[in-house]
Amino acid sequence: MQRLKQLLWIPLLFLAFSSVQARSLPEFTGLVEQYGPAVVNISTTAKKSDSLGSLGRDIPDIPEDSPLHDFFRRFFDEEEMRSQPSTSLGSGFIISSDGYVVTNHHVIDNAKEIIVKLTDRRELEAEVIGSDKRSDLALLKIEADDLPTVQLGSSDKLKVGEWVLAIGSPFGFDHSATAGIVSATGRSLPNDNYIPFIQTDVAINPGNSGGPLFNMDGEVVGVNAQIYSRTGGFMGLSFAIPVDVMNNVVDQLKNDGKVVRGWLGVLIQDVTRDLAESFNMDKPQGALVAQVLPDSPAEDAKFKSGDIITKFNNQIVERSSDLPPLVGSTKVNHTVSVEIIRKGKKKMLRVKIGELPSEDELENTSNRGSKSFNSEEIGLSIKDLDDEQKEEMSITSGVLVKKVQSGVAYDAGIRTNDVILEINHTSIDNVRHFKQVINQLPKGRSIPILVLRRGSPRFLALKIPE
Repeated sequence: MQRLKQLLWIPLLFLAFSSVQARSLPEFTGLVEQYGPAVVNISTTAKKSDSLGSLGRDIPDIPEDSPLHDFFRRFFDEEEMRSQPSTSLGSGFIISSDGYVVTNHHVIDNAKEIIVKLTDRRELEAEVIGSDKRSDLALLKIEADDLPTVQLGSSDKLKVGEWVLAIGSPFGFDHSATAGIVSATGRSLPNDNYIPFIQTDVAINPGNSGGPLFNMDGEVVGVNAQIYSRTGGFMGLSFAIPVDVMNNVVDQLKNDGKVVRGWLGVLIQDVTRDLAESFNMDKPQGALVAQVLPDSPAEDAKFKSGDIITKFNNQIVERSSDLPPLVGSTKVNHTVSVEIIRKGKKKMLRVKIGELPSEDELENTSNRGSKSFNSEEIGLSIKDLDDEQKEEMSITSGVLVKKVQSGVAYDAGIRTNDVILEINHTSIDNVRHFKQVINQLPKGRSIPILVLRRGSPRFLALKIPE
């Protein structure tokens, strides 16, 4: 009898435990009901280029019994399908009652037409106010009044483990709500150095892009932007753009139509444990300057390769990924102090922040300061020598030949692994100097070039064609 009473208590205890557990879980229904109407579905249409060009679209007049008839019919059918408008789906949210909508740049990129679908089934064409590829954010405008809006919060207050909710249109399923927790903050992703992403385990899938990420107070704390996946579907790693970054970008797009960011002009890398030991540091910290770009604010401020940036504008730089967002959010032409470690000693530098160039301009700047160079004109690919190589060869300057193609360099006798020491009686310091000298060489006549091959110097005659 006693055993039977004990058994009867088990279901009651289970029910009590389940009730307590249910009460401890978050409740999202009120949040979805209040702010769900401010979340929109975004569809875009882009016209693909006509690959037929001047051939037109008319099928040639070929008899049906001809063996070429089926071939041309299939060819023109495929071309017609490829020329049809392509569509994509995404999400967005209304930030003002007069029709300003935030979404991702990649959702509306190259779109010919953008349609915003509201919860009341209205479909309105949107105008692009501005779009920023680097932050993957875009600001749209629809013509409507008294629209429902979201409430914007602050991403700085987010804590790891906090519950968050996403509303969007995964795979085109409008106004789907998914929940999870904040997995990490300030996460840096490849090719997205200026965004300290919020990482969550919220189920985000294609179509959620551009939708809002809410905290439990119903405030937007991020813009869902990316997923990490090996299959194309959700795998527990989702990334959102912090709302504080979004606010800055939206303000600039609304006022100026573009986004301006600060620029220091250095290529950086993490400080590993071994590097920290080699620099006599107690622990790995900061951003190691691998290269100072030419004509940059960093070059003007006398930064050097090997400097370790530990503070920027009085803010600690723990990892290299901390630096780009700090620099990017600094006002252009504003002078800030930067704490560095140089040869084991702390040093303060003052730098006037410049404007981040466009991607094309930045690539050209990086190439001008690069440690390798490929000259198609003479068929030669070279790179800088490191200190160890120079010491081994007992030289103080020169460039290493990585590859020789057929051309004037090969005809002159230059070979792979040669070290070019002089050109036309001018000592070559590095790749940058090599390019300057090559561009000034006379054409149509032979000039002397001194190379070091397997430890032995020799002169060769190089002739640049006219």
